[in-house]
Parts: sequence; C-alpha cells; structure tokens
Amino acid sequence: MRANSVLGVARSLTHPLYQRFEQLEPAFRKVIPALVVGFVLLLALGAYVQTSALRDDALDDAATDLEALAALLVREIDLASKDDKRPDSALTALTTKHIAGRGRIVYVSDAGGRVVAGEPTIGASERSLVDLLGPGQALTVFADRAGVMPITLPGGIEALATVRNLAAPLGQVAVLHPVKRALSTWDERRRSLLVLFGSAAIVLAGITAAFVLQSRRARAADEDCDCVRDRIDTALSRGHCGLWDWDLARGRMYWSDSMYAMLGYDRAGEFMSFGEVNAFIHPEDADLYGLADAVSRGETDHLDQEFRVRNASGEWVWLKARAELVTDRRTGSQHLVGIVVDISEQRRMAARTATADARLRDAVEAISEAFVLWDAEQRLVLCNAKYQQLHKLSPELVKTGTAYEQIMSHSAQPSIDREPIRSSRAASGSHSYEAKLSDGRWLQINGRRTKDGGSVSVGTDITMLKQQEERLTRSEHELLKTVTDLKSSRQKLEAQAQQLAELAELYLEQKASAESANRAKSEFLANMSHELRTPLNAILGFSEIMDDGLFGPLGSERYVEYVRDIRSSGGYLLAVISDILNMARIEAGKLELEKTDIALDLVVGEAISCHREEITRKRLSLTTDLGSDMRLEADAHALFQIVGNLVENAIKFTPEGGRIAVRVKPAPDALNLYVEDSGIGIPREKLGRIGRPFEQVESDLIRSHGGSGLGLAIARSLAELHGGSLRIRSIMGSGTIVMVHLPLKSPGGAELEQAA
Repeated sequence: MRANSVLGVARSLTHPLYQRFEQLEPAFRKVIPALVVGFVLLLALGAYVQTSALRDDALDDAATDLEALAALLVREIDLASKDDKRPDSALTALTTKHIAGRGRIVYVSDAGGRVVAGEPTIGASERSLVDLLGPGQALTVFADRAGVMPITLPGGIEALATVRNLAAPLGQVAVLHPVKRALSTWDERRRSLLVLFGSAAIVLAGITAAFVLQSRRARAADEDCDCVRDRIDTALSRGHCGLWDWDLARGRMYWSDSMYAMLGYDRAGEFMSFGEVNAFIHPEDADLYGLADAVSRGETDHLDQEFRVRNASGEWVWLKARAELVTDRRTGSQHLVGIVVDISEQRRMAARTATADARLRDAVEAISEAFVLWDAEQRLVLCNAKYQQLHKLSPELVKTGTAYEQIMSHSAQPSIDREPIRSSRAASGSHSYEAKLSDGRWLQINGRRTKDGGSVSVGTDITMLKQQEERLTRSEHELLKTVTDLKSSRQKLEAQAQQLAELAELYLEQKASAESANRAKSEFLANMSHELRTPLNAILGFSEIMDDGLFGPLGSERYVEYVRDIRSSGGYLLAVISDILNMARIEAGKLELEKTDIALDLVVGEAISCHREEITRKRLSLTTDLGSDMRLEADAHALFQIVGNLVENAIKFTPEGGRIAVRVKPAPDALNLYVEDSGIGIPREKLGRIGRPFEQVESDLIRSHGGSGLGLAIARSLAELHGGSLRIRSIMGSGTIVMVHLPLKSPGGAELEQAA
C-alpha cells in the first residue's frame, strides 16, 4: 500500500493492527469454521446425555408415583369394603386426578383372581387379572414384594405395573402406567432441546457462512479500492485538480499529490497543520478560522468558495473549492472533504470579458437614445438606463438573459401612433415607427436584425416636434370647446336657479302643512284625553258599583252581564286611549325616562303576574327563566310596560292549551329578554311592518283578535329609548319569538363613568 494515496486512506491500511490482521486472515478463514463444527458436535453430545438422564429420571418418578398410588388405593378399597361399598366407589373418587387424568389403569380382583372393578372399565365380560397383565409376569405371585416392574401387556404395550393384596373378600389391586404416557413430559422436553439445538446450529452455520462471504467480499473490496485510488490519482494529476481532507477536531489537513503538484510544493509529511494552510491563502478571500467556527456551531455543513493561494513561486493562484461536512464513522470526528480546481485562467478570461462589457455598456449609456439588444433566442443582451426608464422596468428584470416575454409582461408598453413610417429596407429586417408614451412623450423607434439572428432597437425622442405639430390644432379645438361650454353652462345655471326657487317654495308649503297637522294632532289628542277619560271614568265607576252591588241587587241576571260587559268595554277603551296617548308622547319626544338600578326578575315577574288570570282562563303553559341577581339601569315603568305588552300579545295570539315562555339571558354588556309562544305566527311578508303604529297581523275584514295595534310599537319605541332594540322571528302555525335587547347601563351613564 502507498502511504500517499488519496484522502489519506493509507492511514488505516498502514496501521500495525490492520497489517497483523491481514497476515492472520487466511488462517482465520480455516480455523473459525472448524471451531464452529466442533462446537456444534459438542452441543449435540451434551444434548444426548442430558436427554438420556431426563428419561431415566422420568421413569423413576413414574415408579415412585405408582407405589404411592397403589398404597392409597389399598387403603381406600379396604375402607370401602368394611363399609359394604363396592370398590368402584373408591376408584371413582381418584379417577380424574390420579388415574384416568394421568393415563393410568387400575384393576381390582376378588379372591379367585376375577376382575370385579377397573378404571377404565373393562366391559361386561369376565376376565382374570392374569389375563389382563399377561401370564409371563410375576407381579400377581409376589404382589407387594415385587414392587414396580416393567412389563409387556398382551397387546404389546410396555408399561410400569405394581400389584397389592387386598383384604377379603377382595383379592388384589393392580396399578399400571404405560411407558409412553409416563414419558410424555420427557418427550416434550426432548423436542424442545432438539429445537433449541437445531436453531443454534442453524444460527452458527449462518454466521460461519456470512464470515466466509464477508472475508471474500473484503478481499474483493480491497482490490477494487486499490484500483479506484490509482485511477483517481491519475485523473486528478491530469486535470489540475486536488483533493483535500480537513480534520476539524485535530486542526490538520491532508492534501493529495495532485494538490502539491498544482501549487508546486513538495510533500513534507502526511498532514499539514491548520496554520500552515491558512498562511498560503489570501487574507481577503477566505477565513479558515471563521469557517471552522461556523461549522462547529452548525451554521453550515458545506463549502463552495473561490479564493487565492500562493504557489511555490510566490504568485497568487485562483482556486475554486467545494467541500461537504462528513462524520468519520470510526472516530466520530467531523471532516470537510472536497475538491479544489485551478480557475486562474477562467478568472483572467472573465476579467477581460468584464472589461470589454464595461466599455460597451459605457458607450451604450452615453448615447441619448433608448437602446436595447436581444439575442437570437429573444433574451436580453444589453440595454441602457433610458430604455429601462422608458418601460419602467425594475433593476431585477434588466439582467442579461431575461426572456423578452417576461420583460414585456412587466413593462409599460408605449402605444403605436401609426403604421411604420419608413420601410425602405424591409427586406433586411429593418423597421421604423412612432410611439406615444404614457407620460406624453413621443419616440421614433428604429430596429433591425443582427447577423447572429438577434435584434437591436433605438428609440429617439421626437416629443418637441410632435408638440409643435399639434399645438395649433389643440388651440383651435380648445377655443371651440370653450365657446360651446360657456353656452351650455349659462343654460344649466338658468335651469338650476328656476328649480331651486320652485323647491324652496314647495318646502315652505310642506313645512307649514306639517306644523299645522302636528298642532292639530296635539290639540285633538289633548281634547280627546279630557273628553273621553271623564265619561269613561264615570262609566267605569258606576259599572263597578253596580257590579259589586253596593246599593243592592240589580234584580235580573241579564243586568249583571250587561254591567260586566260595560265595565270590560270601558276598561278596554281606556287602555286603547292610554296606548294612543303614550304613542303620541313618544313620537313627539315628550316622554322622559326615569332610569334607576332595578332588579330585572322583580319587574318581569310583576308584569307576568298581571296576566295570570287570563293565562289560567286559556289553560296556557307558562315557563319562566329569569335568572337571579340580574340588574340593569332602566325605567321600571317602561320595562313593565314592554314586558306586559309582549306577554299580552303572546296570550292573545296563542290558542287554548298552548305554551308561553319568558327567558332572560345575559349578553356582553347587555341582557336579552325572550318572549316565546306557540300561537298562530306572523306571515313572512308582514314581519317588516309589525311594530309600526296601528299595524295588525290580520286584515280588518278577517280580524279574530282585538287590539289597537300599538302594543309592539310602544314596546319597540321604549326599548330604543333605552338604547336597545326589538327583533321578531315567527313561523306560521308554529309560534313567535320576540327578543328585547337592553344594555346594562345607559349610554349617558357609561360616558359619565369614563369621564370620571
């Protein structure tokens, strides 16, 4: 391996531990599979020994359990025999837990050897114990002294068996346990061990195969890496490029051989210190200290920068560096790894091109016309400031390479005044026309095609010529227009003066008529108030005396009904007159509210209680939700009248057995009072007129409910005097909801509080 390979890869390859491992790697490839095979064989031997030991232990445990079960059966059967019970009763108590539940078999014989009971049962045929156990066994002869012996039953089944003598008249009891059932637990453990051993063997085999494959892949990768390093070094040397690796944590940098060759330096060591590299770089172009600090703070993770570096001859060489932050997987340290290209020649060519462009731009800017040059693909090549001002273009748009469509879509296009004025060289692609700008200036625009397929245009300002040409024509038109305007203005003034005089006269007449009507209405209402209330009070007083019978009975029941009708009609008429007078006072602005802090639930409850008798008479369901401790600043009498009018309307238009609800809900800085009913409802076309004075839902010809039509109008007016409002929602046949919105405090009181 070469110590000067690209990016210092040789550091890991030349490490002593790596070289030692590379020498021992062929031996590892042979030894490790052999060790794995030996380990698997050792595991198999251990599993076999353990399985055999577990089988012997299982048989010993089964023999011990048989002896204990036989002793238990002898005791239980002897006890049952003394109590004159059948031996089956003793077997039944033990069958589930100790006999059938574990696959054991029990036979009980009499003194002659005939089996009289068994578990499981042997059927109705009579058989002897010797027939069931086999003639070759010695258990029926030696009984207790034989203990537990392995036998082969007549059916060829191997089993563990023991026989015990019983007290007369019974003979013996035999307990058998098939070897297969006795070894069932051992068999499950054996299968588990086989599965465990097989899994371990498969895993080890897989690991061994992976190790072998990885070893072969590592060898191939090393060969590929050597080939790639050779090719990269050759390409960098021929392309005047260099690779570098900056270890930020250690502050050292690795340069490739091509980097040294490009700058003319000789390699003095594998790495260069941070200070040595920084001394080569021009201080105005790059700051390695600042770059390292930005990378450590996480502000950047790459580098793309051009800077100058001093070569071995003392000259400054322009380099373009591109690098990316990489984390070393082995050490966790951060490296900036990238490539450096010599761009000195490109910089010199760019400088010469920039100088030529600057001279061309200065020349174009110096001309007095608007100039623009497009390439063959209709992209901007060059334009001067006058062209930019002409089209009102932003500096971002007038960049080289901008498409013609993009510039035209954002430019202020001049309007073409007429067809091209000269086209003598139309065959060569030239054109000329006049255009008027939005600011009033005129341009003569001349354009032609360039040899490379582009186009060039020059705009000359001809505003002075156009203005001189149009001045006389404009003066003549203005003079004629002025004369015409004067005549028209004089006629309009005369007509307007006549209309103003007529309107003033009409206004005075209508004002006098309105004042007269208002005075007549006020006088009529005052006279009607006195003229109607005086006889009504007498009628109500006398009818009340007659109805109560203060001076004796009237004599006939019809007189009592007539008196009551007179009394109710007079009260109704007095209420109508009071509503009319109240409405008149509200419209005249003579009603003054006396606002105090009142409890809403008390006033609303009192207004509802006045109609309890009518609610009871019509069997209406009344629901109230007035809350508690709700107070507002209002006129108590006006609020009482609002609620009373709304509840009265709800009762009037709700049929018998209906429902009425009065609810109060708080709102921001206000309260909402709802009066709901399940009455006849209001047609949609009349909702806008409800609340006007004397407005009725039903027409005069089909009215089925009495009333002056002033209840809702008075309620709406009183609510508006409090700074609130009244809204109505209704559905025909379903009912009506009236909401009264009342502010908690009057506007005047709120202003006083703010001033304080």
